[in-house]
Amino acid sequence: MRVQKFTLAAVALTAGLALTACQDNQDSGDGASGSNDSAAASSSSSSSASAPSSSSASSSASSSASSSAASTGGGSSSDDDAPGSGGGQINTGPCKTADLSFSTAHGMGEGDFMVAMKNTGDACYLKGFPGVDLKAANGGGSISAGRTGTAPVSVVLKNGEETRFHLHYTPNTSGGSGVTITSLVVTPPNETHSKNVPVSLNLPVSDKPSGGVTVDPVGTGKQ
Repeated sequence: MRVQKFTLAAVALTAGLALTACQDNQDSGDGASGSNDSAAASSSSSSSASAPSSSSASSSASSSASSSAASTGGGSSSDDDAPGSGGGQINTGPCKTADLSFSTAHGMGEGDFMVAMKNTGDACYLKGFPGVDLKAANGGGSISAGRTGTAPVSVVLKNGEETRFHLHYTPNTSGGSGVTITSLVVTPPNETHSKNVPVSLNLPVSDKPSGGVTVDPVGTGKQ
């Protein structure tokens, strides 16, 4: 009877071990299957992320094309923006005698005479002392005006604008006939051509080369 109990116990133990082994094998198989399923899902997700969709690729190509067109001005030629031959600049070379018209007027003070020069050509500038020779009536000789100590300035004249210079002289108050000046021969600064300007001035007779007549630079004094 004791032998039978041991035998039954051994059979039961063997059956239990067999059942446990079967369950372990089933669990192990399920685990491998789950692992394989996870790997497959991961691989599918990776492939989907690395391969852009056709709509994304099309959008990227369209964006690149638009960027390229913007960088080249949409294909327009840079010649469209080229400035004209003049470059928008004004010619400001020295004024020419031929482009200046002259007029005269007596100044505010006695012995002050003004000569105005109006530009009739392109924009130009005047700077310095004009040359002035005073011509007497009936070919009675001439007087060359001296220069004052006033510093020259640069004056830019657009078309239609004018500037002046002042001539200083001593009026004839001697009671005698004096010297009658009928014209001024004016040479603008930086020029060699002169202009004959009619005037009527009466100066006292003088033994000075300049006859006591002086001239200011163009653009100085009361304009």
